Parts: sequence; C-alpha cells; structure tokens
Amino acid sequence: MVVLNKIYTRTGDAGTTALGSGERVAKSDLRIAAYGTVDETNAVTGLARLHTSAKEFAALDAMLARIQNDLFDLGADLCLPDRGEDPGYTPLRIVDGQVARLENEIDELNADLEPLRSFVLPAGHPAAAHLHQCRTVCRRAERLISQLADLEDEPVSEPVLRFINRLSDFYFVASRWVNARHGGDVLWQPGQTA
Repeated sequence: MVVLNKIYTRTGDAGTTALGSGERVAKSDLRIAAYGTVDETNAVTGLARLHTSAKEFAALDAMLARIQNDLFDLGADLCLPDRGEDPGYTPLRIVDGQVARLENEIDELNADLEPLRSFVLPAGHPAAAHLHQCRTVCRRAERLISQLADLEDEPVSEPVLRFINRLSDFYFVASRWVNARHGGDVLWQPGQTA
C-alpha cells in the first residue's frame, strides 16, 4: 500500500533519486528519463480523457482509464529493474495479458475504420488531437525504453517493449476512431504550401 503523508523529502536536492530497490541514481539517468516519460504519457492521457467523457466515447474512455492504470504498472516495472535480486516482495510487472488486451482493443476500434490512403495530421476533434499528442509522447517513451534495453546492465522485459509499442498504435487508432465520428481524419496534402 502506498502512503504519502509528506510530499517533499529533500533526498533529491543533490540531483539523485531512488529506484524501487532503494539504489540512488542521477535524475538524468536513462531509466529515470524512461519512466518519467511514461508518467508524462499518463498525464497527457488524462488530458485526452477530458474530451472522451461524453456518452458517445464511453467505451474509449474506459479503455483509456485502464491504460492509465497500466502506465502506473509500467512505471513500477521500470523503476525496479529485474537484476535477479529478491526485493522481498513480488514486484509489479507488465504481463503478456496487458499486451493482448491492447491488441484486442486496437482491433475493436479499427474494425469499422476505412483503410488509410494518406498520412493523417494530428488534428480534428479535440479528443483526436490529444490522442495524437499521447501517441507522440508514448513514442518518445518507447525510444527511451528501447535505448535502456540496449544497455548491457539495464534489464527491460519483453512484455514492457511490446506493451509500449502497442500503446502508441492504440493512441493512433483511437484518434482515427474519434475522427471517424466527427468528419473524418485530417489528411496530409503533400506540397500544399505556397
């Protein structure tokens, strides 16, 4: 159980923070940047949800609420790298079931969409525009997590890599699903600037 009764601790004043294991690392550490960007993805998902509370978007909003919880799970997974040590409790990890659920939801949202014949601009309905912002922040998190996974002493599980990759796909399809109900995607028109 999480208990936060004092928000500032002063332990990070020198530019370090603690991983889930208690190990102190620089706040500029790649692992911190990775799960910090996961947290940012969660925050922009909350902003997108400001536009999905209408009844017409109820199913999507429920998916986004689950994703916000999954993003906390992902942050917990990343903040306690699995280096084979026993932390004294069962750590929270991203599991294949979370990836499968995302794939099912992507397929559900994509089922009625017209095939893409052009790139789409991150625009349209406010919910769609915010979902595109979620997608881009998520892709940044994915790049950082992939960089982290490439390091020899920085374990990242396969389910984490699959989950973050599917999540950006989810945001893209969700943005198209919203726009399909409000005039369609805003399509890229190459060379239209004068």
